[in-house]
Amino acid sequence: MALQCGIVGLPNVGKSTLFNALSSAKAEAANFPFCTIEPNVGVVTVPDNRLKILEGLVNPNRVVPTVIEFVDIAGLVKGASKGEGLGNKFLANIREVDAIIHVIRCFQDDNIVHVAGSVDPVFDKEVIDTELQLKDLESVEKKIARIEKIAKSGDAKAKKELEILQHFKKGLESGKNARAIEVEKEDLEAVRDLHLLTIKPVLYVANVDENSILTGNDYVEQLRDNVKEEHAEVIVLCAAIESQIAEFEDQDEKALFLSEYGLDESGLNKLINGAYKLLNLITYFTAGVQEVRAWTIKKGWKAPQAAGVIHTDFERGFIKAEVIKLPDYEKFKSEAACRENGKIAIEGKEYIVQDGDIMHFRFNV
Repeated sequence: MALQCGIVGLPNVGKSTLFNALSSAKAEAANFPFCTIEPNVGVVTVPDNRLKILEGLVNPNRVVPTVIEFVDIAGLVKGASKGEGLGNKFLANIREVDAIIHVIRCFQDDNIVHVAGSVDPVFDKEVIDTELQLKDLESVEKKIARIEKIAKSGDAKAKKELEILQHFKKGLESGKNARAIEVEKEDLEAVRDLHLLTIKPVLYVANVDENSILTGNDYVEQLRDNVKEEHAEVIVLCAAIESQIAEFEDQDEKALFLSEYGLDESGLNKLINGAYKLLNLITYFTAGVQEVRAWTIKKGWKAPQAAGVIHTDFERGFIKAEVIKLPDYEKFKSEAACRENGKIAIEGKEYIVQDGDIMHFRFNV
């Protein structure tokens, strides 16, 4: 599943530094606005200790982790919704991603220019929010103009749709992101075709100085307080330190470097896993001597859908799925032993795949 998270933020907040740390693709990082013009795409491995466990048990020829795509999108400035700066390009790029990673500067450094002149995470967040909200408002108003004519004719469906659209219009006008506007789940259908920018799920990244990695700082607290209504997660990391951590190839050296900062894992790992959850994704595994592999699916998918990510024939001709839970695999050490001990469940088409399931599909086309 090629799902993408777009990394956004004002110029000079650390987006490209973070992207470089995430990915082997090297975006230019420089101390001036718009150093990233075209969106850079990096394919990043999702860290998962369960793969290591399975590798140790199965000893396969190869191990294939699951991945997620990150897009480094050009910095946005005030007025982007009207085409200022690289606004039109920014808005087009962000419309294509599935979720947003919003990087916000939460550190003071006189050597790094701030586009607004001073560090203020809430102001920075609201600049981007406002530009995206204005673009969404424009989209909603255009649809209202179309639906009003139909609603006036007495069409009940159009009347209901118009009511929902006006609710979104009111929320956006009051400075709310679409994701924070309370509606029934089925009401979202009224705006689905608009691909609203502020309805996309968001993860906030507070980019701090190295002294604030563990404790955060006042800037981080201001940001957390501001995003409470959105029920959004805030991940604290230092992009500059993460770029150094990413350079280590030796895992022991990396662990030593992390320990020097009092960390047990990198902020990037937290970010990648946070983005994975943000997209409502889970992982199931296939395990054999040839290959141990992680597969990405949406949470709530049934067994035939999950089989389809391997090959469409698996979904089309699905018969059953054999499912082993990882704790059982760890306990009995092999698939054969799990079978002998009755730890392989035979599941049908209605089985909802669980995160961490080890699966083998039977199909006939």
